[in-house]
Amino acid sequence: MKKRKLGKNNLEVSAIGLGCMGMSFSYGPAKDKKEMTDLLHAAVERGVTVFDTAEVYGPFTNEELVGEALAPFRKQVVIATKFGFDLSGSDTRPGAAGLNSQPEHIKKAVEGSLKRLKVDVIDLLYQHRVDPNVPIEEVAGAVKELIQQGKVKHFGLSEAGVQTIRRAHAVQPLTALQSE
Repeated sequence: MKKRKLGKNNLEVSAIGLGCMGMSFSYGPAKDKKEMTDLLHAAVERGVTVFDTAEVYGPFTNEELVGEALAPFRKQVVIATKFGFDLSGSDTRPGAAGLNSQPEHIKKAVEGSLKRLKVDVIDLLYQHRVDPNVPIEEVAGAVKELIQQGKVKHFGLSEAGVQTIRRAHAVQPLTALQSE
């Protein structure tokens, strides 16, 4: 499998990654856990090293699946996850859940993701969607603190515009960008 280096911090990943959302969310009902675990293991055996999940997928259950399935391969893989939705209400579907990228909410989301993924550090943390109610500099500053605390290694943005990317990068260098 070919490799790619992301950002300037030399995060090396396989050229092909695996988006895990559909395993437990979105594309029909949740899939069989054993089948999805076998699929994740087969991906690793074929050289895939980057796996993408988010707290909102399920919600929460996709991170649990990915964390448990990839635990035996933890030193070989890069797990990316995302924050940014307020999942505290009764309706936690992404379309129904509002955005929340307040710094305290980010820190709480990361603590939950660390537990569900069964890791000590998140390899790549994305803001899932830009929150128009929180300046991107505050978001980047919160992630920078998490990096300094050793809870996150790399920062990414999903679905962000050029100016937002530049402003975030000025506070905390970005490693990756994601676009649907």
